[in-house]
Amino acid sequence: MIVSILRLLRCTKGNAALEMGIIFPIFVTLIVGVSQYGLAIFQFMEVGYAAQVGANYALNNGFNAANIQTAVTSATALSTITAPTPTLACFCASATGLSTATCGAVCASGGTATSYVTVQSSATYSPVLPGIPSPMTGQAVVRMP
Repeated sequence: MIVSILRLLRCTKGNAALEMGIIFPIFVTLIVGVSQYGLAIFQFMEVGYAAQVGANYALNNGFNAANIQTAVTSATALSTITAPTPTLACFCASATGLSTATCGAVCASGGTATSYVTVQSSATYSPVLPGIPSPMTGQAVVRMP
């Protein structure tokens, strides 16, 4: 009896299977984590790109809220992307920064108030692993000519 137990303890058959059984769950967890964070970064870039497309549309075609929203939602293949209504605001530049002004008004510096369009986009993301924010948001601001 003792001889058969000693023989069993010295046997090395199956070591590779045992090691694979220990390493495989760790390996799968790493692969899933890397792929989830990679997909999240891709989606974050797509959301930012969609906001930039909307700002570019406003710069080239003028301010039209509905058309800017269409440009944002059409800029990417993400099905969950949304675009809140873009905003048009006017500011006067000074040494301390920008101050809100009425569009077309004369600023204290003598120039006219400049128009800025702010375009936002967002998309929801449902990761398998925790730690990824949802919804993801993007914003682009463009100075109108």
